Amino acid sequence: MITLTPTVEETGSGVAAGLIRAVRPRQWVKNVLVLAAPFASGGLTDPVVIARSVVAFVVFAMAASAIYLVNDARDVAEDRVHPTKCRRPIAAGIVPVPLAIGVAVALVLGSLGMALVTDPRLALVIGVYLAVQTGYCLGLKDQPVIDIAIVSSGFLLRAIAGGAAAGIALSQWFLLATAFGSLFMVAGKRYAEVRLFESTGAQIRKALTCYSASYLRFVWTLAATVLVTTYGLWAFEMNARTESIWPLISMVPFAVGVLRYAVDVDGTAAGEPEGVVLGDRMLLALGVSWACALALAVYLP
Repeated sequence: MITLTPTVEETGSGVAAGLIRAVRPRQWVKNVLVLAAPFASGGLTDPVVIARSVVAFVVFAMAASAIYLVNDARDVAEDRVHPTKCRRPIAAGIVPVPLAIGVAVALVLGSLGMALVTDPRLALVIGVYLAVQTGYCLGLKDQPVIDIAIVSSGFLLRAIAGGAAAGIALSQWFLLATAFGSLFMVAGKRYAEVRLFESTGAQIRKALTCYSASYLRFVWTLAATVLVTTYGLWAFEMNARTESIWPLISMVPFAVGVLRYAVDVDGTAAGEPEGVVLGDRMLLALGVSWACALALAVYLP
């Protein structure tokens, strides 16, 4: 058995630097989803809503970082013999496992405490997120279908948290579109990973060995269909409420964006959703067009 010994340059300048890497701050971009409900409801002109949304963002950043630490601490033995994961701070021995667990506990308590002070409903959402994601780390990630559902739920809970923190009632169509949009992205990533495994034999997570590309394509297609349908119903609902044409116009860049995202995932190696989006300028342009149409629908007098 051969393990790689990371150099100082690879692992950072010490425990503090390693700990910062271990909490994965690059992943915090996902927490922007807490702004979805306040944005769609027109609440981002209210300073109180903005402040509560910022709190929700911070709370989820803390909770997610705690889960990353727990996951890496539990998988430390496997990561140390992995060609790339061995460079993770905990696997590389830069951050001791007891320290990682201690910081994770502190982050969990901090996130729950901050959420409870802000709104008990936000604390409930964070509690559900932590419970589900802890189960994922402790073994549910090896269960096919369950692993996809849990990862997808993380995105949905972020959107729900934004509504809970700001006291915004969420539309049923908004929730369904968010849920199946999350499933669409996660199933697409898994589909690309399985295709990569089938063509190159590259190492993949245990649960993926139970999937076939055809099954994941089915899940991916189902999620995309429901996503576009429920978003359309939400847009029509908003049109009826605001009497603005912009929600209906927003359906065009949204649907084209979904199709463009599918092309990117189907034609490239597996990657994180944010990586796929940031790597395609046309997809970014569609996203900006969609956001502008929604902003005009919600905020134009």
